[in-house]
Amino acid sequence: MHPVRGYTTVRTAACGLLIVAMGAFSVSAEDYPTRPITLVVSFAPGGLSDIPARLLSADMQQRIGQSIVVENRPGASGITGGSSVHRASPDGYTLLVSAISEVQNLYYLSVPYKFTSDFTQIGKIADGPTLVLIVNSASPYKTLADLIQDAKAHFEKISFATSGPATSPAIAVSQLNSMAGMKIVDVPYRGTALAATAVMSGDVQGAFVFYPSAKPLVDDGKVRVLAVADTRRMPQWKDVPTMAELGFPGFEHNAFVGLSGPPNMAPAIVAKLSKALNETVQSPLFRERIEPLGMVPPSGENTPETFTKFLVRETEHQAELAKLSGRELVK
Repeated sequence: MHPVRGYTTVRTAACGLLIVAMGAFSVSAEDYPTRPITLVVSFAPGGLSDIPARLLSADMQQRIGQSIVVENRPGASGITGGSSVHRASPDGYTLLVSAISEVQNLYYLSVPYKFTSDFTQIGKIADGPTLVLIVNSASPYKTLADLIQDAKAHFEKISFATSGPATSPAIAVSQLNSMAGMKIVDVPYRGTALAATAVMSGDVQGAFVFYPSAKPLVDDGKVRVLAVADTRRMPQWKDVPTMAELGFPGFEHNAFVGLSGPPNMAPAIVAKLSKALNETVQSPLFRERIEPLGMVPPSGENTPETFTKFLVRETEHQAELAKLSGRELVK
């Protein structure tokens, strides 16, 4: 074989294979989805990211034309589930139901990825719920000022239940300690529901827990709400003041739930998922189902770009909170 002619033949064949491969990828993106999609939830069933994921999948699968299966892969404060999606094929059939832990973990734990840049962001599912500060209904603390006065007078006398070191409740306790100049002891539990139960049973004096964990206990008269960690009062509890109103500006701890995928997903697939996501979360039925959880659909433009910008801002906010934690941070 003539060397130049042989090289030309090989190069032509290689280009042909590349064109075929690109064509097949284009067709697959155009036809997507052709099989069930898995939504990975990094926490146990019944949690703050699990319930919205199941509400989303029930409606979104009708809009996208394929079954959507929710799969729980808990462990390591969400890193187990996140890592599995990070390693998955970017074909759009394995997605992550992302949560606030994604932007908190990197300051407290060893995380094998950078969430804001190492994933394909699709959009936000919901905002909220907010953290609320609760005490036992029989507690002598009628206001946050009562609690702080006692905590300052008796160093490490008061203990708060939290859901682990790299979680919003624990960060909120550290922030309150720093801003008020006191020391409330952090007692970790496996989730805010168990933390709320510990307050009800009197095992601890109080806790910052997410609204859905507190509401049934408040309704039953088992615990009392002293404050909400938001910029505005909650419509469900209009008489409960915000932390800012009580002298703690910037004391805001709101969760969120989003939809993310492995790195390098095809733009056409991302666009299809974004469209189906927004149609679902803006539907009256979805709003009706998540509002009792203290959550609301995303407001304004909800695109991969706006969600990415939100995550960057939230990561910067969590960095400021991490400085107040008093914990040894991951470099």
